[in-house]
Amino acid sequence: MLQVANLDVVIDSKPILENVSLSVADSEIVAVLGPSGSGKSTLLRAIAGLVEPATGDIKWDGRSIANVSTHRRGFGLMFQGYALFPHMTVGENVGFGLKMAGKDDIDGQVEEALSWVGLKGFESRQVESLSGGEQQRVALARTLAPRPDLVMLDEPLGALDRNLRQKLVTDTREVLEERDVTAIVVTHDREEAVAMSNRLALMRAGTIVQTGLLDELLANPADEWVAEFIA
Repeated sequence: MLQVANLDVVIDSKPILENVSLSVADSEIVAVLGPSGSGKSTLLRAIAGLVEPATGDIKWDGRSIANVSTHRRGFGLMFQGYALFPHMTVGENVGFGLKMAGKDDIDGQVEEALSWVGLKGFESRQVESLSGGEQQRVALARTLAPRPDLVMLDEPLGALDRNLRQKLVTDTREVLEERDVTAIVVTHDREEAVAMSNRLALMRAGTIVQTGLLDELLANPADEWVAEFIA
């Protein structure tokens, strides 16, 4: 279980996150939903250990990880735009994290991860030869291959056209649920957030203003902004 408590992040003397608290239960998928510039990506980076909080704490299974280095947290972060290595094959991209962690049987684990996302047999393909949807699947396979305790997806479908996004929303959630993954999905799209998650966390101006199911938020919005944003 992930617990973020009263987290503040300041970058270049500017407050980016203020008093952010969020919990994610084991096997739960939570969507952090909010407009651009609300601090969603910074929250993921703080959880991953890529940004140092000014105050507050981050706990995993009740243990503080605030001072644990990024590579020891056991979390996976899929960046917006996928950040695939263009000079590597699909298999080399998916196996990159496994290789860095010194894992055995990398080829077998790459094959398995690609099968999770419907790309079995793509190991030798060049990344630049793939469609946008295929690149998204490769990035997801690379994130899942090391079997992270927590998966974080930063606008995972933002670069794709709407028709393709609608299919991949369903496919991505199915992959996460089949793997029994604990996950946070960041998005600015309400429909995408609802379709990909068990619960929503609405973010505005660097803080989480309300969490709950869509029906709960619609019935009892915290304020007028929440009511308008999710309408």
